[in-house]
Amino acid sequence: MNKEYVLITGATSGIGYELMLLFAKSKNNLLLVSRNKEKLKDIKLNIEKKYKINVEYIAIDLSLYDSAEKVFSFITSKKLKISILVNNSGFGWGGEFNSSSIDRYQDMINLNILSLTKLTYFILPDMKKRKRGKILNLASVAAFLPGPYMSVYFATKAYVLSFSEALFFENIKYNITVTALCPGSTKTNFASVAHLKNQKSFDSSAMSAKQVALIGYNGLMKGKRVVVTGILNRLSVFIIKFVPHNILGKIITRINNY
Repeated sequence: MNKEYVLITGATSGIGYELMLLFAKSKNNLLLVSRNKEKLKDIKLNIEKKYKINVEYIAIDLSLYDSAEKVFSFITSKKLKISILVNNSGFGWGGEFNSSSIDRYQDMINLNILSLTKLTYFILPDMKKRKRGKILNLASVAAFLPGPYMSVYFATKAYVLSFSEALFFENIKYNITVTALCPGSTKTNFASVAHLKNQKSFDSSAMSAKQVALIGYNGLMKGKRVVVTGILNRLSVFIIKFVPHNILGKIITRINNY
C-alpha cells in the first residue's frame, strides 16, 4: 500500500477543501486536519469511493498549543509519509487592536503561526531524508502591507511569507520546494469569521476559493517560491514596493475601517 500522503489543514471548507479535491483528482492519498469531525467523515467516505484513494483524518483544533504534536503523533503511529504539506488553516479578526480579547489573538497566532511552524518543523526532516517534498503555506496579499484594524492578522501573514521564502532557499538543495500562496479577498467564510465591517465590499471583489486553490496548486507543483493570485493582486503587490508605508497605512486604514 502507498503510504505517501498529502497533509492538508483546514480541509473541510474554502481554499483547503478545493485544494483537497485537486489532490484527490490527482490520485494522492490524503491526511486531512480540521475541527469538524462530521465533515471529515463525509469527505473520507465520498472521496475514497469516488477517487479510489486512501483518506485519513484527525479532528483537532490547531489553535490549541499542543495540537501540532498530536497530529505528528498520529502520522508516526500510522507510519505515514508526508510527501506534500499544505498549511492552509488560519483566521483573521477586524477592528481596533484593543477591541478584541487577547485570547482571540493568542488563538490566531497559535493557528496562523505556531501550528504552521511546528508542523513544518516535524515533517521537514523526513522530506530532507528522502530528498524530495513540497510545502504550501497560505500567506496573503496582506503579508506585503501594514494592517491597521487587522493588525495581528496582517502580521501573522507577514510571518508566513517571510518564513516560507527563507525555507525555500534553505531546502532547495534537498529537492524540496516551499511555496507561499498569497491570495487577495476570496469567497470563503473568512469575512464573516473576521467580523469585517466592509464584508459586502470584500465579497464583491473576491475570487472564488476554487480559482485560488487551482492557482496555488499549479504554483506548488511548479515549485514556485511565491504565488500571488490574480492579475490585479499581482499588480498591487508590484506597486506596493514603490509606495511609502505612510501612504499605504492610510489607504489600508480606510479600507479596513470602512
